[in-house]
Amino acid sequence: MIRRHLPRGFAVPAFRAKPLAMACAAAVSFACGTTWAQEQPPQDTSGNAPAKPAATAQKPKRNPNPDAVSNLDAVVVTGIQGSIQNAIKAKQNSDNIIEAISAEDIGKLPDSSIAESLARLSGLATQRVDGRANQISIRGLSPDFAGTTLNGREQATIGENRGVDFDQYPSELISGAAVYKTPDASLIGQGLSGTVDLHTIRPLDLPKRAIAANLRGENNSHGSLNHGTGVGDTGHRASFSYIDQFFDHTLGLAVGFAQLDSPVQEKQYQAWWWNINNGSEGAENPDYWRAPHTPGMPDNVLSQQGMQLRAKSENQLRNGLMTVLEWAPNDHYHSTLDLYYSTFDQKTYLNGAQWSSSSYDNVSYSNVGYVPALPYPIVTTGHIDGLHSILQNEYTKEKDRLFSAGWNNQYDFGNGWAINADASYSSAKKRLHDAYLFAGLPGQATSSTDFATPKHEGFPDFRPGVNFADPSAIFFTDPNDYGYNGREEFDKQKDTIKAFRLEVTHPVGWIFSDATLGVNYSDRRKTKEANVFFAWLNGNGSTGDTYLPGFAAPIDPSFLRGTTDLSYGGIPGILNYDVLGALASQFYLTQRNGQSDWSRNYTVREKVPVAYLKFNIDTTMGDIPLRGNVGVQAVRTDQSSVALQTNGDALVGRISDGTKYTKVLPSLNLVAEIADKQYLRFGLAKTMARGRIDDEKVATSAGVALVNDGPAAGQVLWSGSGGNPKLKPYIAVGADLSWEKYFGTSSYVAAAVFNKNLLNYIYNQTTLDYDFSKYTNDNPTLTPTSTIGSFTRPENGTGGKMQGLELSGALELGLLTRALDGFGVQANFSLTNSTLPVSAVSTIPGSPSTLPGLSRKVANLALYYEKYGWSVRIAERYRSSFTGEAVALFDQLGYTKVLADRQTDFQLGYAFDHGAWNGLSVLLQVNNLTNSPMKTQQIAALPNSVKVARPLEYDKFGRTVMFGVNYKL
Repeated sequence: MIRRHLPRGFAVPAFRAKPLAMACAAAVSFACGTTWAQEQPPQDTSGNAPAKPAATAQKPKRNPNPDAVSNLDAVVVTGIQGSIQNAIKAKQNSDNIIEAISAEDIGKLPDSSIAESLARLSGLATQRVDGRANQISIRGLSPDFAGTTLNGREQATIGENRGVDFDQYPSELISGAAVYKTPDASLIGQGLSGTVDLHTIRPLDLPKRAIAANLRGENNSHGSLNHGTGVGDTGHRASFSYIDQFFDHTLGLAVGFAQLDSPVQEKQYQAWWWNINNGSEGAENPDYWRAPHTPGMPDNVLSQQGMQLRAKSENQLRNGLMTVLEWAPNDHYHSTLDLYYSTFDQKTYLNGAQWSSSSYDNVSYSNVGYVPALPYPIVTTGHIDGLHSILQNEYTKEKDRLFSAGWNNQYDFGNGWAINADASYSSAKKRLHDAYLFAGLPGQATSSTDFATPKHEGFPDFRPGVNFADPSAIFFTDPNDYGYNGREEFDKQKDTIKAFRLEVTHPVGWIFSDATLGVNYSDRRKTKEANVFFAWLNGNGSTGDTYLPGFAAPIDPSFLRGTTDLSYGGIPGILNYDVLGALASQFYLTQRNGQSDWSRNYTVREKVPVAYLKFNIDTTMGDIPLRGNVGVQAVRTDQSSVALQTNGDALVGRISDGTKYTKVLPSLNLVAEIADKQYLRFGLAKTMARGRIDDEKVATSAGVALVNDGPAAGQVLWSGSGGNPKLKPYIAVGADLSWEKYFGTSSYVAAAVFNKNLLNYIYNQTTLDYDFSKYTNDNPTLTPTSTIGSFTRPENGTGGKMQGLELSGALELGLLTRALDGFGVQANFSLTNSTLPVSAVSTIPGSPSTLPGLSRKVANLALYYEKYGWSVRIAERYRSSFTGEAVALFDQLGYTKVLADRQTDFQLGYAFDHGAWNGLSVLLQVNNLTNSPMKTQQIAALPNSVKVARPLEYDKFGRTVMFGVNYKL
């Protein structure tokens, strides 16, 4: 006998009183703006259907037939079609508007990473890091606006802010993930744009023991770019899962281990900035910048003012361990212990050549060629003399440690009453060691180069007159008078979340099946330390009157490793050497924390008690079944910060501050089955997201100064800038409306609209009446006239709005004709518009009128075939361009525009289903099949105030081919 903790099921009461039902119907009919509910993770592989949020996503679905849920939890079908089919089954039972992914089998998500799978869902887009999908944007909002939980529990993060790096979670240990686009009152840790809930397997949801193992080798098409570093072009992924049940299926155990050893080989190119040097429209015009004349440069042409060509080789080693212990001794009590631990170590070698070629660098041009363009011709070929070529070699070592533990206990009293208690702990630790050194020609000698740069995006062709890989020509030095010979940094960060949750569920009656009353308390503390040291060559000074930028020393031959390949940009190679070895032997260090470094030493703490009440709706409206939930969440936040006060680069002391606030968040979700397998969904909710953690820190640079002119002349006034520990959260009200039609076994179509009103938005403002009474004056010679002054910091301001359309569907082509049996297609498309008030963005050139990070169009298309053991899938995802945050290029402020991104992946597999090889499958995967680049564009103002958009970055990551075997017993 299989004994499991049964879901709480209640008979649907007769529909009598109609006022609330009619109100719900009116809401469905007249609400504006919305979205469609996508799949929940199917339980055929995960055993963890997230139809309703719960403390650990274990809360059983309300269903008058418990066996229906139990059957859904069993592993029945696998593979591509099985994953789609199971997701659709779960989707139809969902009360919330969600999207989801599901594993095709134990330890086998449909993509090589969680983020890549999530990015294929409607309305979601990925941001590539090192060429891989790592962070997720939901409906055009940046990753910081999305909440992430593991088995319903909020997770600590490795990054400085709230956005989760999904690479930290091995896809082999994740059985599925749900993306809540509309929350309900019991969803804890929700984000403003949505909430991603990752799920691990539940051993008692499987009917019998299961053992699965897989091993895949991988190869990167870029080869090895930094020879001698030990980072090659091959790696591997391996995983093992063991799931079993004991004592008459009352005790379940799941253990999973996954390892990733993967290389990154990245080709980078950056055009520093663009300008017109000579002529009436150029920087030399006395009415503009009065810059020096550039010999040889034609008048009124647009040219590149500097460049950086770098090769990155990185080794990523991740080990993940997951354990689940589940105990259900009877039909009343159910206990689950979840443990997760991962280590993620990265070693990065980033070496390259760079130079500045602006009007201020005393360079000259010859044989200049240019092509017609608007608003000005663009220089593409020529020769440059007088370059101070800078060779920069950088080494970074990062160690990340994640730990998550959760213990959930449920007791069903058997009369409709149930209690659920959950305790959890999550921690994320990060240690970073970064160092780089400069090299070049000794004595600040100059070099020359021929160049050919593309009119649009692409790699250049530079042919320098010096061999940068010749150790007799290249020395340690400061080629372009940066003021130091190198830099070393040590960072340490720890993020912890402690939480406890208690909820009670009981039957209600009328149109409600039951109600849940709960409380949750979480205590989050994020601490960061950063220490920076400047490196000076032995024999050289380290102060303004002793430092010699032209001082040079040959690179010790014992530290030479080979060459760094920059041939994709025309440069055959540059010297590659042991940065840490040379740093310890040929340099000395002095601590040089500047203002931006001191500001990264802080602690932010958030203590958040939450109370919630949710009523589950289960009734009829005439002959139309109507289900869903309505509820409210009260969130109390006590946030505080301790950090350092500086005056510029000078450390003054410690400072602390904070605030408390309460927000009430109502929510409504309705699902009406308007015809057979045809649903109309409506969601309405008020949501919140706390500001970025680095915005909440109290780190400040402030001081007093004597005002020499203007109305305040003669006064000594305070001024400063920093974070805002009193920052209130982002608040939004969203409405979603979705229509869905299901047919076949794994086919559906859906159309949705949504509207989200941002009641506020956080951006930098200058407050003229800021109170500096808590700050220390470090200038004893000046006594401030008043404690009131001007302060620039993040503030809550007027918000904006977002509106969108989402279309999605899946089709078994065998429904059209038997000749196409086994073939299928999945597709989705989203169109999102947003607006921000002018006050929410500055007057920096290129300021967006839409939300930064918003891609207006996101689309996915996947074609697959699965039959006779064979499975083939080719998938492409597309994201249109979006505007990034403000950046500074040599004091020339602008916005970075990330251009449209399209990536194609391919998968081919065969599974043996009989004979001696039964349970064995082979898999070939090709990620980034077309080796698509990441391209960015800078938008800046020329000396004559004309705005131009020109290429900034062009990076390629290579094609990754993986081949391996999977075995399931």
